[in-house]
Amino acid sequence: MAGSKLVLEGRVSIQSFILGLSVVVVPIIRTCFGHLDWVFDYLTETPGKIVICLHVAVINGLLLLIYRGPVYKVAVRACFLGVTFGCGLIISCSDTTWTHFGWYMCSLSFFHYSEYLVTAIINPRSLSLDSFLLNHSVEYTLAAISSWLEFTVEKLTVPELKQLTWLSFVGLFMVLCGEGLRKAAMLTAGSNFNHIVQNEKAQSHVLVTDGVYAFFRHPSYVGWFYWSIGTQVMLCNPLCILAYTIASWRFFRERIEEEELSLIHFFAEDYVEYKKKVPTGLPFISGIRVN
Repeated sequence: MAGSKLVLEGRVSIQSFILGLSVVVVPIIRTCFGHLDWVFDYLTETPGKIVICLHVAVINGLLLLIYRGPVYKVAVRACFLGVTFGCGLIISCSDTTWTHFGWYMCSLSFFHYSEYLVTAIINPRSLSLDSFLLNHSVEYTLAAISSWLEFTVEKLTVPELKQLTWLSFVGLFMVLCGEGLRKAAMLTAGSNFNHIVQNEKAQSHVLVTDGVYAFFRHPSYVGWFYWSIGTQVMLCNPLCILAYTIASWRFFRERIEEEELSLIHFFAEDYVEYKKKVPTGLPFISGIRVN
C-alpha cells in the first residue's frame, strides 16, 4: 500500500462520487408520495428529466465553486460516474423492462470509478485523469456505443430477447466476479500495478507471486476479460457477446506478450520459473514463448 492517508484527488473523487450519487434522492422523494413502480416513468417523463437535469446542474455549480483546475477535472468525472451509478440504481429498482440496463449502468460506472480510487490508494504516483479509463481508446468507446445501440435496437424489435432474466443473472455473476478479481489483483500488486505497461524497471518494482497471482499470472486481465463479456451477457446482446469475446481475447493476447517481454527483462529467470508454474488465466493464451 502507498500509505494510510488517501491523496487529495482520491478524497475529492469520493466526495464527488457521493454527491453525484445523491441523484437517487429525487425518485426517493417522489416515492414517498406514491409507489416505487412510478419511479421509472417519472424519470423518463419530461418533469422527471427536468428535475434530474436541474439536480445535476446544481451539483456541477457546487463543484465549480469548491474546486479549481486539475482537482475540478477529477471531481466532475467522479460526479458524472456517481450520477450514472445513481440513475442505474433508479432503473434497477423500478418496475420496468429496462432493469438489466440499470445493472449495466451500475457495473460500468463503478468499474471506471473504482479504477481511479484503487489507483489512488495503491499507487498515487501514477494517478492521473487517465486512471478513470474513460478515454481508454477509440476502440473501447466504439465498443461501448455498439453495445448500447444493439441493446436499444433489439429491445424495440425483439423485446422478448431482453427478458431472459436467467441469462442476465449469469452476466451479473460474471461482472461481479471479474470486477472482484481485477480489484483484488490491483490491491495485491500495490505500487507494482500500473495501467500502462512499463518498459523500465522502477527501484521499488518486485515480482508479485502471492494472493491471486498464485493462481493466474495476469489476474487483472482475467478479471477485465470476463467483466467485459459479462456486461454483454447481462444485456443479452448476442452480437456484442461474440464481438467482445474476440476483441478482448486479441487485445489481451497482444498485451500479455508485450508485458511479459518487460517482465522477463526485469526479473529474468525468476519470471521464467513463475511462468512455467502459473498459467495466464485466459483461455488459449500462454504468453510469450521462452526458448
